[in-house]
Amino acid sequence: MISRQLASGFLIALGFSGALMATATADPKLRARPFVFVGAAGDCGPAPGTDIVTAAWLGGMGLADDGVTPTPPPSGARRDPHRGLLLNKNGPTPNCAAAGASILGFKSGTLITELGFDHRIGDHCGAGAPRFNVVTTAGFLYFVGCSAGTHTPAPQDAQWERVRFSSVDFVPANGGPPFAFSLTQVRSIEIIFDEGTDTASTSDPTGVGLAVLDNIAINGELITEGHGIVPRADGKSRNGREDADD
Repeated sequence: MISRQLASGFLIALGFSGALMATATADPKLRARPFVFVGAAGDCGPAPGTDIVTAAWLGGMGLADDGVTPTPPPSGARRDPHRGLLLNKNGPTPNCAAAGASILGFKSGTLITELGFDHRIGDHCGAGAPRFNVVTTAGFLYFVGCSAGTHTPAPQDAQWERVRFSSVDFVPANGGPPFAFSLTQVRSIEIIFDEGTDTASTSDPTGVGLAVLDNIAINGELITEGHGIVPRADGKSRNGREDADD
């Protein structure tokens, strides 16, 4: 992670074990829209960030989009795009750049009863990335890092790991009170990847600098697919941030 002070600075400036069993829905209310951030001089320190980050939903990268069909699929199974969310930082962690995804459709004031995702074993799963950045309606920011939570084999593929978080995994970034499931009102949720190739994790001892996520679980709903690749060749950023097209 670049630093807690950084995350609570530029990411706020950008505005950005549950009891329920998450399931994929035909008409999902929640979406995960990819974005990248490349900071200017002064955002994270004296040096500007560089274009070393990517965020993209890619076919063939993830698990079956129905949230159920295993890998490999059984004979006769319908073809499926297998979209997964790639988050990449191809350089050192202190570089002022991050990949991520904004959770759209989340209503401000909602309580959290479930939070987690599946990630592919062998990618980066550190204390600081990939992580959820959760901002409450009171304005407090909490970090929820991949290495925390409960880790079990993902139901669709044992080469993936399912992570589910509880209240104790929420780390206050700016002096907030303890977070409480089913009690703390949440304003927004983002996924952030800002740990680079110089940062190792248990599942990533050499520092691969990327993670692949799927089945993002929030309050009983699975985000199993999405659209968008950033940066785009013709993409335009605002204050260092570029969001994928809806």
